[in-house]
Amino acid sequence: MRMSTKGRYGLRVMIDLAVHEGGGPVSVDTIAEQQGISAAYIHVLLAGLKSAGLVRTVRGPSGGLILARRPAEISALDIVTALEGRISPVDCVNDSTTCSRSSQCASRSVWCEVAGAIHDALEGFSLDRLAASQVAMQNEPLMYNI
Repeated sequence: MRMSTKGRYGLRVMIDLAVHEGGGPVSVDTIAEQQGISAAYIHVLLAGLKSAGLVRTVRGPSGGLILARRPAEISALDIVTALEGRISPVDCVNDSTTCSRSSQCASRSVWCEVAGAIHDALEGFSLDRLAASQVAMQNEPLMYNI
């Protein structure tokens, strides 16, 4: 299963906002530059993030984006599902009626367990934890070995 750019880039945008939490709104252009994502695509991501209640926009000359909740209250699962929808490797995991064999299919149990593991892993990463990790990575000195 591959995560689309919506989920991957959306998580990066949200981590960036969490890193700057408390410093006021962050402009889309600033995030775009820092993350290497086009501002136009960030605006596409914002629709899902705003409707899920994860970000707010602040208007005005010093406006931009801020988190709608504390970083500790937002998980990677919240972000990914806001942008990707429910995570499942096959359709019958979320809706058993999509396959007439669901009730008699041993492989469905594999896919249900995989979906559960993905869910649990994403839920285990809070935005504050990811932001702290990002800051630590940015502050590590580069090692040059010859």
